[in-house]
Amino acid sequence: MKINKIKKNGKKYKIILDNGLEIKTFDDVIINNNLLYNKTIDDELLEKINKENEYYDVYNKVLNLISKKIRSEKEINEFLDKYNVDKNKIVDKLKSINLINDKMFAKAYISDRINLSNDGLDKIKNDLLKHNIDINLIMEEISKIDNDLIDQKIEKLIIKKTKNSNYSGFKLKYKVVNELINLGYDKSRIVEIYDNLNIKNDDVIMKEYKKLYNKLSKKYQDKELEYKINIKLYNKGFTKEEIENIPRN
Repeated sequence: MKINKIKKNGKKYKIILDNGLEIKTFDDVIINNNLLYNKTIDDELLEKINKENEYYDVYNKVLNLISKKIRSEKEINEFLDKYNVDKNKIVDKLKSINLINDKMFAKAYISDRINLSNDGLDKIKNDLLKHNIDINLIMEEISKIDNDLIDQKIEKLIIKKTKNSNYSGFKLKYKVVNELINLGYDKSRIVEIYDNLNIKNDDVIMKEYKKLYNKLSKKYQDKELEYKINIKLYNKGFTKEEIENIPRN
């Protein structure tokens, strides 16, 4: 088979053979096989071209994937598992041109999660481990994060989660602390910052008190009524101090 023409076709090239066959291929394939000068293609060379086309087609798909977002080596390997190509060859090439670099990935990943999510460092660390990033590399990058920045995130989250909450006192603190622990923040820092903020939610206990008063006053009165209300409030998670400080008529 002879090559009649090679012409540009979008991002690829089209090889037109004398038997009417058209082959869409890549510039690398043309160069690798000297097709600009070798005008004859036999069956063996055609098979080689087809294999190289498959390789470069997948390689370009990986480049497109990386262009949208930096990827870990594990993500690239999982993507390549879908194709019948030499994935080690592709991975090695991408590493050689620094398009796969787990150190860069970890740094970018931590920065994005710190700035664009509510996640704490423990959660970020565990998620990076799922990407098979070396723990020493992770800890090296995490150690560069300013502790004040993390404390500011904790403070903002506490304020947000306590504002207009239906909980108060110990129950509110317990709920918020556990939510932040699940987000990956250090418990001791959460508790210290929470205590320093001196969170109060007096409206909640007053609402609960009035609701219980209206309900229980139909059955109880005086000291027995107050006792029943106090028990109910205590069971709802309000502290003894909060209950005693409720203004009563």
